[in-house]
This record gives sequence, C-alpha cells and structure tokens, in this order.
Amino acid sequence: MAKRSARKTGPDATDEETTMQDVKKAQEMFTQGSGRAVETMTVWADANQRVLRELAELSAATAKEGVRLYAELQQAGIEAARDAQATALRWQSAWQEAPRDPLAWYQRALTDSVENAQKWFRILEGNAQAVTRTAERLQTTAEQTGKGIQESFSEAVTKMRDVYAA
Repeated sequence: MAKRSARKTGPDATDEETTMQDVKKAQEMFTQGSGRAVETMTVWADANQRVLRELAELSAATAKEGVRLYAELQQAGIEAARDAQATALRWQSAWQEAPRDPLAWYQRALTDSVENAQKWFRILEGNAQAVTRTAERLQTTAEQTGKGIQESFSEAVTKMRDVYAA
C-alpha cells in the first residue's frame, strides 16, 4: 500500500476544506452557545440576587413592625396593670367605708365598674388600632416588595430576549 500524502490535491482538497470550515462553524456555534449560557446564568443570578435582597428587606421590615407592635401592646398592658392596681387600692379603702354608707358604696362601685369597663374597651380599641396600623404598613411593604420582584423578573426577561435575539 502506498502512503497517502498529508497534502491533498484535486477533488479531495475541497472535502478537507469543507471539513475544516464545518469544524470552525461548530466551534463558533459552541462558543456562541457557551457565551449565551454564561450570559443566561449571569442574568438569572442577578435577578435572584435582587429578589433575595427584596425578600430580606421584607423580612427585616416585618421584624421591625413586629417589635414595634409588641412594644405598643406591652405599653398598653403596663398601663392596664397600673390602672388595675390603682382600682384595687381604691376598692380596698372602699370596703372599709361600705358598712357606714352602703348606698354610697354601691353607687361608687357601680360608677367604678363602668369606668373600668370603658378603660378596658379603650385599651382593646387601642390595641386593635395598633394591630391595624401594623398590618397596613406590612401590606405597603409587601406591595413594594412584590413590585420590586416583578421588576427584577421583567428586566431578566428583557435581557434574555436581547441575549437570544443576537
């Protein structure tokens, strides 16, 4: 058998050139595909980072609101305890006066009961208002977070269109 030379001439030369061109095209396509894959991962990593940042801010705002609400409710509870203690001291002195003037004692007891009921309802109303304000602030924060996440994904989709349009 005769050895073939490394250099081809004639009709075989075009096959080798065609093969080389096909290899170059395949390499270019692979390079473009790899580049697009890297760009895709970058776009989504950036979008995920923004979404996580938005969620972290939402979590921080929620924790802050929780602490604020707890403080307001705690303050109302302390005020209620002070009022209850003052009422107990008044009742203690009132018990001593009860045998002397039962009708005045009864009237005072009734008046104090109504006043205490009103105080408790005001405390409950204040607590309900505090919870409502907290819920409204959390709703606003959640809406802003949702818009931020939506914008992040919209930007990611736009960038992906640009990457694959080229």
